[in-house]
Amino acid sequence: MELLQPVTSKLNNNIIMPLIGLGVYDMYHHEAEQAVESALEIGYKLIDTACMYQNEKEIGNAIKRSSIKREDIFITTKLNNTYHGYDQALKAFDVSLQKLQLDYIDLYLIHWPIKSGRRESWRALEKLYIDKRVRAIGVANYTVPFLQELKTYASFIPAVNQIEFTPWLFQKDVLDYCNNEGIQMQSYSPLTRGIKFNDPRLIQLSKKYEKTPAQIILNWNIQLGVSTIPKSVKRERLQENFDALNFKLTLEDIHSMNTLNENFRICEDPMQYL
Repeated sequence: MELLQPVTSKLNNNIIMPLIGLGVYDMYHHEAEQAVESALEIGYKLIDTACMYQNEKEIGNAIKRSSIKREDIFITTKLNNTYHGYDQALKAFDVSLQKLQLDYIDLYLIHWPIKSGRRESWRALEKLYIDKRVRAIGVANYTVPFLQELKTYASFIPAVNQIEFTPWLFQKDVLDYCNNEGIQMQSYSPLTRGIKFNDPRLIQLSKKYEKTPAQIILNWNIQLGVSTIPKSVKRERLQENFDALNFKLTLEDIHSMNTLNENFRICEDPMQYL
């Protein structure tokens, strides 16, 4: 299959990260292992997990059984909210690394900008990066005020900011800030868990391109330069999502999708942590 979309992005520290990956939120036990195994077989190279998801061990099992070389798989995990602070964050990283059965993590993120401890947590992530225990560090759920605050004390610009981002939650201010600062933006819950698949405007585009609603949304993300980590446990859906790379929306249709914003959220608003 010819891929018409770029499949990787060069982060601000020159590390190469795949633009599309598998998010494994709310996957447990054999289901999580099977989803990762299927994704890797299909061609996914980015697997996104978190301490909070309680499936790092299963993800590690799947990676260990894979015939794909470790250096060809990009693994992200995240610092849980209960482990903020310098020493706690370093210990939490060790636990995640052990559960994943890996020698290093490709990307380690602060999962949520908890009020107390996020500054010290970032200092811990910088140490992990300096010590080369992680190839890149970043944040998740950081809106512009959090990113601006981080800039006042960070020695390293975050490589990635992972946020909820869809046509119906078009956070243009965050996208523009990240683009200007050299931060790779990444979207979670990009498919709104299917809730917006019945939007008439999306259905119209789906018919026009003869693609599924999910493929239209994922293609829109990629063409905006946003990495995306849709979740699925079904092999046919994993394949469908990956195939979102094999066509291109017109600029006119991209701009049209940019106007669908309704401030519609699946997850909580990070601004409550400000």
